[in-house]
Amino acid sequence: MPIFNQQQAPNYYENNNNNQNQNQFVQPNEYGHTFDEAFQVEKPKWNDIPFTLFFIAVCCGFVAVAALTLRGYAQSYSQQGSGIYNSTSSFSLNTNTVILFVFVVVVALVISSATLMFARLHPKGFITTGIIVNIVMGLGTAIAYFVMHYYSAAVVFLVFTCISAFCYWGMRSRIPFSAEVLVTVIDVMKSYKSTLVVSAIGLLVSGIFSLLFSAVVVATYMKYDPKQGSEGCSVSGGGCSNAKLIGILFFVFFAGYYITEVIRNVIHVTISGVYGTWYYLSRSDEGQPRWPASGAFKRAMTYSFGSICFGSLIVTFIDLLKQGLNLLRQNAAAAGETCAQCGYLVLDILLGIIEWLARFFNQYAYSYIALYGDGYISAAKATWHLMRQKGIDALCNECLVGTALGFYAMFNAYVCALLAFLYVRLTKPEYNSEGTFYAPVVAFSFVIALQISNIVTQPLRSGTSTFFIALARDPEIYQQSYPNRFNQIASTYPNVFDKLRNR
Repeated sequence: MPIFNQQQAPNYYENNNNNQNQNQFVQPNEYGHTFDEAFQVEKPKWNDIPFTLFFIAVCCGFVAVAALTLRGYAQSYSQQGSGIYNSTSSFSLNTNTVILFVFVVVVALVISSATLMFARLHPKGFITTGIIVNIVMGLGTAIAYFVMHYYSAAVVFLVFTCISAFCYWGMRSRIPFSAEVLVTVIDVMKSYKSTLVVSAIGLLVSGIFSLLFSAVVVATYMKYDPKQGSEGCSVSGGGCSNAKLIGILFFVFFAGYYITEVIRNVIHVTISGVYGTWYYLSRSDEGQPRWPASGAFKRAMTYSFGSICFGSLIVTFIDLLKQGLNLLRQNAAAAGETCAQCGYLVLDILLGIIEWLARFFNQYAYSYIALYGDGYISAAKATWHLMRQKGIDALCNECLVGTALGFYAMFNAYVCALLAFLYVRLTKPEYNSEGTFYAPVVAFSFVIALQISNIVTQPLRSGTSTFFIALARDPEIYQQSYPNRFNQIASTYPNVFDKLRNR
């Protein structure tokens, strides 16, 4: 267990007689112990090693596919179109699409950065605006479907909008607590610049990988699409067939989702370590460790990396199923199959709920991994114990903060999807002469923007879940360290004194 467990907890009664300093967050010491020394694990070990090996194998497979397909792209792109308007390929995605995905990544990064800035400037307004606008957009979508006589989708969206509005009305009294949590998280971000550095590095890595992923998807179409006239079929690296195209695309999308999830969760575990450092050690006699972010990152990439890969794999499978259903639903809509559309829509909503629950659960499990160095199963058990005792509080807190963040991510995704649709419509690439590529291009742009937005706003999610876990386990530490801020939390959340019981 780390150094701050109940049996080994240091003395948190510092001399805080000056009231004006009681709410100021303390900057990390320049000189002090290391992160591993401050957050000691009794028997450090490499957790969940098989999943680390599986992730490495997936990365190697993705690199191999990227090498084959991009080589084919490099040798055939001039014949299939080397720019936006000279797209001569009538059978597959080409350079025109690569340029589109570059635009999508850039726009997604800009909107995500603006979202993070808005949250930093107006934390309370950020939550309220996100939830209310989310309900309004759901109602607007339902009305639009009614106007277009797409009644099955209209009814489903109307029902879920009503449920969202009812939940918002029932949980509105908890908004002040969630707002206080978000304000605290934002203030810690401002004091600990390392959270912004980690977010910026994650933004850069995710942006570069998104560009590579986009290029590989397009290159896969160009290399293995068997339609007549494909120049890629003559390039070494395997012949063309529908089976190869579908199989390789499935692997590419799986690897892309999986690698992106791992990147996102490494960021989460790293930032959770920083927030844990602030919560437990900012006012302790021992002082804070040097470079908490680098120490937390080191642990995330060593002892805890297998656990990160384990949890990420679960969400990746759900994500892949969900996107597959979206494509089937869009194809059914294009074919005018109303019953099939309704069935796919219901399945899509159910998978969306399952995905949300999996991410919600993992969010807290990864915070446990960051703070206590547990394996994924042990962290999952601890999270389940937290849910059993504090479930409704954690759920409401996640619903309010998470829903707001989710809205801004969805807004980003919708803007990029609209950009993709308008781009393909205005540039008129030859491969889309019959309109068959609108659905996959728009859906793929939507996914890219959604993933980038989730990575950029990850510090807010990480800080929220880590702070809630620490407050549930050791509320007295926050009370002793920041009494005025604790009183503000207690005024909006009386259950803060209901300390999490040992399992």
